[in-house]
Amino acid sequence: MDRTTGPRLTQLASTPASASVPAHGRKRVLILISDTGGGHRASAQALDAALDTLRPNSFDVSIVDIWTDHGRWPHNQFVKGYAGAAKRQWIWRAMYYASATPPSIQFLKVTAKLTCSKGFEKCIRQHDPDMVVSMHPLCQDIPLEILTKMGDGVRRVPFATVVTDLGGAHPTWFHKDVDACFVPSNAVRKLAEKKGLAGSKLRQRGLPVRPDFWKAPASREELAQELGLSASRKTVLVVGGGDGVGSLEQIVDATAAKVSQACPDEAQIVAVCGKNAELRQRLEDKKYPGVNVQVKGFVQRMSDYMEMADCIVTKAGPGTIAEACIRGVPIMLSNFLPGQEAGNVPFVTDGGFGAYSPKPRAIASKVTSWLQDPGQLEEMSTRAREAASPAAALDIASDICEMIDVADSDAK
Repeated sequence: MDRTTGPRLTQLASTPASASVPAHGRKRVLILISDTGGGHRASAQALDAALDTLRPNSFDVSIVDIWTDHGRWPHNQFVKGYAGAAKRQWIWRAMYYASATPPSIQFLKVTAKLTCSKGFEKCIRQHDPDMVVSMHPLCQDIPLEILTKMGDGVRRVPFATVVTDLGGAHPTWFHKDVDACFVPSNAVRKLAEKKGLAGSKLRQRGLPVRPDFWKAPASREELAQELGLSASRKTVLVVGGGDGVGSLEQIVDATAAKVSQACPDEAQIVAVCGKNAELRQRLEDKKYPGVNVQVKGFVQRMSDYMEMADCIVTKAGPGTIAEACIRGVPIMLSNFLPGQEAGNVPFVTDGGFGAYSPKPRAIASKVTSWLQDPGQLEEMSTRAREAASPAAALDIASDICEMIDVADSDAK
């Protein structure tokens, strides 16, 4: 499958930078997150990089997990609670949908304000930001109130929310008092409008992804040599997330067996196990006749692996989906978090560039059928690219720069 690079990516690779600003003139940007999953911090880091790309040395950016670092119990346990619930999806489902009801939202607001306001205020005053960006749905209410308090009843610091969900979003994402709410898709825009967010505040830019995906990749032949892969073999990329969770082992076993039977010695599988060292060792100890299986731990070159891939098998994380779309990779979804990632499944399937099944054997059969149909792979690749927003981080950063400039002008 020949996936060419679109002109927009080529343009991004040579985006001209503005003149740098002396250290004393830098603007302070405070990005608020919670490390409940890796996507919030990854998007925040992408935005940080985009700001520096557009205006080198013009910003001092601080990315703060404000709940963990400045909240009080039990709110400072969000990250641990998320990790535990995500592994027991019935618990996660109950928590997610219960927390989306108005009484639960109001209860969280009241309890958080009583226990965490002092810590949050200390954090925000210490950073003394010129701009605040929330990249988590629960990082808006208290910070907005604190900024108003710091302005003697008038909030003078611009505040933006960047929604990091893709095909759906929790209702707490949409706060009416923000100056701008950046949404990644039509589906999320409709949810924001339904929640009463003014259209003038909505800006659809896409999901910010890491800088490696902003530029054109090297050729398949070069990447194959660097990554130790074959440029001529069909490539299946199987990703288990940062923790290597899910049924990755069963998926690799089933896919290797099916592919080796249907097209022996014509395919290769790259299994990315993340930080799961035990899983990596088990897979490395296995033998897969008829197919080359490369087992990796945590990889830094995901953009290059996706460029090599003819398709990817992954859970329905928004960041991975957005990155795969940029690289034009058909997506086989193997799992999703109820509520939070449920909307990502129709985003892929209705978009015509992927499928979903939680069953390893069904996944193996579907992926094998794709590898045997180059025409279908090419069509799905085209549709994936049509859903991509490779410039999202730079577009959002550009808008944030403008918001800071306007605030500066108004203050003079």
